[in-house]
Amino acid sequence: MTHFSANDLKTKGISAIEFALSTAPEAVVSVRGKDRFVVMDMAHYHYLRECELDAALAETRAGLAAGRTVQESPEAHLARLDAL
Repeated sequence: MTHFSANDLKTKGISAIEFALSTAPEAVVSVRGKDRFVVMDMAHYHYLRECELDAALAETRAGLAAGRTVQESPEAHLARLDAL
């Protein structure tokens, strides 16, 4: 992952981001010497979101296979959530 400063962003604009992303899929923006933000192109962002959704689906399927399910009415579900 590459790094660049907020000052680079301020002085060079979008070209600072483009340069940082030319060598890595993500770049960290530091503000006053501390890492604060991560930037990436939209294709990489969509890829990460897809991975996140795939992981959630796998977790759901594992829960179903292990029998960790509850069948109840919407009202009972809301009541159970309120009790938590």
